[in-house]
Amino acid sequence: MANPNPYFKRFIVLYTLLGVLSFFLIGRLFVIQVIDGAEYSEITMKRLSKSMPQRAPRGEILDRYGRPIVSNRTGYSIQLTKMAESDEELNQTVFSLIQICEANQTEYYDSMPITKTAPYTFTYQEDTEEEVQAKIQKYNKSLKLDEGLTAPEVLTKLKERYKISPETDEAAARKIIGVRAEMELRLFSKQTAYTFANDVDMNVVTSVKETTEKLTGVNIVVDYIREYNEPGIASHILGRIGPIYKEEYDVLKEKGYGINDVVGKDGIEKVCEDVLRGKDGVNNIEQDANGKIISTVSSSPAVPGNDVILTIDLELQKVAEQSLAEVIKTISSGRGKGYDADSGAVVVEDIHTGEILAMASYPTFDLSKFNETYEENYKNKAKPMWNRAIQGTYEPGSTFKMITAIAALEEGVVTPQTRFDCKGVYRYYASSGYTPACWIYTDTGHSHTDPMTVSNAIKNSCNYYFYEAGRLLTIEKLNEYTKKFGLGELTGIELPGEAKGIIAGPEYSKKMNTTWWPGNTLQAAIGQSDNLFTPLQLANYISTLANGGTRYQPHLVKKVKEYDSSRIISESMPKVIESIQMKPQNYKAVMEGMRSVTEDGTASNVFRNFEIQVGGKTGSAEVPKGSANGIFTCFAPYENPQIAISVIVEHGAHGNSIAPVARDIIEKNFTGDMLEYIEKNDPLTLLN
Repeated sequence: MANPNPYFKRFIVLYTLLGVLSFFLIGRLFVIQVIDGAEYSEITMKRLSKSMPQRAPRGEILDRYGRPIVSNRTGYSIQLTKMAESDEELNQTVFSLIQICEANQTEYYDSMPITKTAPYTFTYQEDTEEEVQAKIQKYNKSLKLDEGLTAPEVLTKLKERYKISPETDEAAARKIIGVRAEMELRLFSKQTAYTFANDVDMNVVTSVKETTEKLTGVNIVVDYIREYNEPGIASHILGRIGPIYKEEYDVLKEKGYGINDVVGKDGIEKVCEDVLRGKDGVNNIEQDANGKIISTVSSSPAVPGNDVILTIDLELQKVAEQSLAEVIKTISSGRGKGYDADSGAVVVEDIHTGEILAMASYPTFDLSKFNETYEENYKNKAKPMWNRAIQGTYEPGSTFKMITAIAALEEGVVTPQTRFDCKGVYRYYASSGYTPACWIYTDTGHSHTDPMTVSNAIKNSCNYYFYEAGRLLTIEKLNEYTKKFGLGELTGIELPGEAKGIIAGPEYSKKMNTTWWPGNTLQAAIGQSDNLFTPLQLANYISTLANGGTRYQPHLVKKVKEYDSSRIISESMPKVIESIQMKPQNYKAVMEGMRSVTEDGTASNVFRNFEIQVGGKTGSAEVPKGSANGIFTCFAPYENPQIAISVIVEHGAHGNSIAPVARDIIEKNFTGDMLEYIEKNDPLTLLN
């Protein structure tokens, strides 16, 4: 018999080896799955892997000299992942966290607009009942409830939905419902964790860790917390950040946001969101069956957002806010007119660029305590969260008279030498029964003091002169110049909610279904009638006037720079909106009138012996109830104008009463303090 094929022996050996290996593999799998299955299952359950975003720090907000106004610090947040096996277990975890936070006087998220104690009612404080009902319906709808439910009915429905035990104390149930509703609106799920509270102190951290076995799915995570370096300063400009809610998430998720991200809600934080927001990284984590993080491995690092450099001078901003508050308190402490002064605004603009150097609104609020003081501020009738500098509209009073003067001069209605002798009462329309008076009611009016040329009319704020100039000019021509100076027009400032204002005239009267009478033109010429403008518009108008007719768009963002470096990414350049032609002699006549106001006119008591020469104009405007509003506008220095200022105090009574605010700002701006700071703090002054 022939020898077998040598390949045949090799196949036998190979198959034998494969059989032995298969036997061992099957045996090993049997041991793992059957004999030691329970042990390995426990190990697997204890190590659940998932990816979590690594929060990127937001860019900082700096003043024009690189001084930080809003920065970041690291802090601790309480995060809850959905690991509880039942609503009952989740409710117990939530209530335990509530007790820990309350014991340590720490805020946790509960934005439910229902009172926290009985009798339960919605907390909306809108101007009309219709607005309140609209808010209630919107909230109920967001939780998929009948829009017409009352507050107690909402709580009853949610108590059933979240399976809160009937034996639970009423106050405790309300607290749990508030948090559970917040979790629902923030899309809490197995895939989406929920931030229960942020920026908690070490006492809270310790308490959470001490009860960690009872708190299913609870972790303490390191987070970036917004730090306000000057709490309470520039709050209306900076704005705030806050959690993303369901209705926002539907839009923001398309931009890559997660439901646990924060987003700018208003102010610069909102307007510059795309600049300030960084790019989150990713952490691969391992959790045990109770949701506790066992280990963390960063797979891609976070990229910080960019810094925003504002045009604001932080030190000047402080002076503006402090002086405005002090002057209002001083006026209201008296017993005469102005006793009811309670609010106001001030704007400071660089006349050569449109940069806003300071912008203050009073009363104000503290962004670092926004949540804890929200209800108090919301109910405050003085509306501290309302930015009067861009949202408040006011009659400009006599501060408007320079527009009437420039328009009349440029249109040839008057010359710098033209005289209209003030006779106290203006009788041109006497046949129709309309005889408006100057603020000096005697038959001789102002004529016994000065010949009423345009310069003297501005100095003395002579209504009679501007009645006549306005009549000759016509309302159409007056409105043409009003618009050129930017009044009654949106400025385009980088803040949400800017008011447009109103220009008095036939066009507005038609819109309101009223008749425009010739006498209305006289009132419009002295800044009254329907004229309503914002403090920002007034500052921009004075800036345009002082620089010779170039109207720049006011702006707050100066530059954007890279985080943790001085590399400039973008820079805002001055933007010219309008160029107004003014003959040199006309410009000079108006400027001299404004200088006379502060030297021997209606504001001379404030600026007498002041080391810096100022051009200004006082004004007052009657309001339906209480003392008149006080208005003051100015520019400085007179010989080489650099800044323009507008100040308004509601119920301030007189323009000269509030002029000290402007004086304090001018004094601060033109001292050597800033130059000294720049020399000592080179890194960011060189922000070019």
